[in-house]
Amino acid sequence: MPHLPPFRRLLRYAGIVILSWIALSWFVVLVLRFLPPWTSAMIMERRLDALVHGEQDFQLRQRWVPWSRISPWVPIAMVAGEDQKFPFHHGFDFDSIQNAIDAADDGKRLRGASTISQQTAKNLFLWNGRSFVRKGLEAYFTVLLELTWPKQRILEVYMNIAQFGDGIYGVGAASETFFHAPPAQLGLAQAARLAAVLPNPDRFRVDRPSSYVLERTHWIEQQVTQLGGPAYLKSRSPARDVRTARRP
Repeated sequence: MPHLPPFRRLLRYAGIVILSWIALSWFVVLVLRFLPPWTSAMIMERRLDALVHGEQDFQLRQRWVPWSRISPWVPIAMVAGEDQKFPFHHGFDFDSIQNAIDAADDGKRLRGASTISQQTAKNLFLWNGRSFVRKGLEAYFTVLLELTWPKQRILEVYMNIAQFGDGIYGVGAASETFFHAPPAQLGLAQAARLAAVLPNPDRFRVDRPSSYVLERTHWIEQQVTQLGGPAYLKSRSPARDVRTARRP
């Protein structure tokens, strides 16, 4: 084998590292299609933060609950509140992204345009932040999830790792903490309340809802009804656009 110049050797080793990382990340995503994740990057980050800052009273609450043991109102409430095109897009809602850009150009408050697929990728694999590197990795893992997992699996994992309060992750821990009931027994109002805090669970409270959370809860209930309820997640074509309704 001919002797390669140092730069060529460096490129070769870099290529091997990159291809190995891609293969490993895809393998992990494939495994998690069938096995519950034992934790998430966001949960680990919060635990580390509590340890570093000596939060002696910090308590982590999270347990995996399969789709079959979650009320059908929970997933549709999250879709209605966070990502109404979830059943039909391929990981990215380009219309929402463009609307967010247009709103920012008009001087309005910048709103997030992340889909549930993107949020699942971020919560499961990445850290908090707004760097281009993190956004690039978020896009990469979003594509992997969309190619490897069915939509129901993406939503199932999202419901189990989303934060609903400080140290409270997943619908299982949230329903027991806030409603003293298993997630299978949650009704639309309770599911909408959980979905209402998802934009900022560090600020919004399920147990002591502000007027904003109550308004958003009511809006999500309306959206669930207009979408057609839990059957919407089994649709083959989008319902009429209901995003023209005022979004809290």
